[in-house]
Amino acid sequence: MPTMTFAATAPVGAEPARPTRPGLSMIRLHDELWRLTRVDGEVLGYVERFAASGGSRYRAKRFMGRQRRFVSVGEFWSIDDAVDCFA
Repeated sequence: MPTMTFAATAPVGAEPARPTRPGLSMIRLHDELWRLTRVDGEVLGYVERFAASGGSRYRAKRFMGRQRRFVSVGEFWSIDDAVDCFA
């Protein structure tokens, strides 16, 4: 898999580079939210961008289908790190 490099912070509202992972699709729902799915359409979770002191942060939320809820996996300085939670 190729190495991807991203800036540690991005201005809020700026479009971050969208990482790719084999078998995952990343669908932008609005400026601050992306849905992550498997190629068959199964929803894995969401990545949410939010403002923090020092720049933008990314919160990964995994969908727990049987429980029909989301669980926060963590907060990261890069969208790439947040997406890694689903790979």
